Amino acid sequence: MSLPAGAPGGRAGDTPMSTQALRIPGTLNVTLAALVLAANGALLYLASHASTWTGVLLAAAAFSYTNNTAYSLLHECVHRKFHVQPRINTWMGRLLAASLPTAFTFHRQCHLGHHRRNRTEVERFDYYAPEDNRLLKFVQWYGILTGLYWLLPPLGCLLVLLVPKRLLLGLASSRGSVVASHTSAEAMFDGVQDAPFGVMRLEILLSLALQAALWMALDLSLVGWAACYAAFAVNWSALQYADHAWSELDVRDGAWNLKVGRVVQYVFLNYHHHRAHHQHPEVPWIHLGDFVDPEADRPSFLSIYLSMWKGPRPLPQDK
Repeated sequence: MSLPAGAPGGRAGDTPMSTQALRIPGTLNVTLAALVLAANGALLYLASHASTWTGVLLAAAAFSYTNNTAYSLLHECVHRKFHVQPRINTWMGRLLAASLPTAFTFHRQCHLGHHRRNRTEVERFDYYAPEDNRLLKFVQWYGILTGLYWLLPPLGCLLVLLVPKRLLLGLASSRGSVVASHTSAEAMFDGVQDAPFGVMRLEILLSLALQAALWMALDLSLVGWAACYAAFAVNWSALQYADHAWSELDVRDGAWNLKVGRVVQYVFLNYHHHRAHHQHPEVPWIHLGDFVDPEADRPSFLSIYLSMWKGPRPLPQDK
């Protein structure tokens, strides 16, 4: 079977004239979502009912990849590229968000804010300036690498659900706070303040209900669930910044088109073509390969990831 243009293994550098005419693979996306959510459930069940630690760890390792496919599909929903029918796009986004877990509207506002702030001072986690708190920078950096960064979406959702809007936005405001500025908390909630809080809270309750239903239907154990999500947290968190670390400090071009193996490229639905995505956020995942410049620098994911463990770097003088 031949591959479509832009899919992993398709032709590279062949740029279409108009991104608006690119086909959204709605049927394929719905099918992939059904398969990957079923796989997530099966792996959570296996991890919870395995008789050996080897079984638990193998199921958790597999879950760390299948749930990244679910996240990649959620990412398509966030940019309204999952399906041509807006209602299907929204409801599939709500369903897929529960697998992170997060809530669709909350996550969408935060992610679109990331596109506006990319590589600016509030998201320049890989560099520290002379005035920065270096200890806080290093704690934040290794929090990303060890998977603690994954806790931010569910914790943010709980704050939106439980804390009154005015108080929440007041707490998020830095007012000169070093912690708020270093962690970009104020910037994150800045995008949320104009979102419909009622809708966000209902979606958060939906995600909680779906997680609870999964627990009861599959008789999950805390050990099995935690093992799967810990493995996913490390895998997901590493990618979220590996595709930006040490890249150009530019909102649009500040990302990498990372090189990975063909199977991984499939599993992540071209998510490693991240510079192409930031340059053309309206392009569906299946076409992103057409927007990767074959002559541009394309480091491997592994080289960037390993370099990240050396810690954040001093901000270059020319930055």
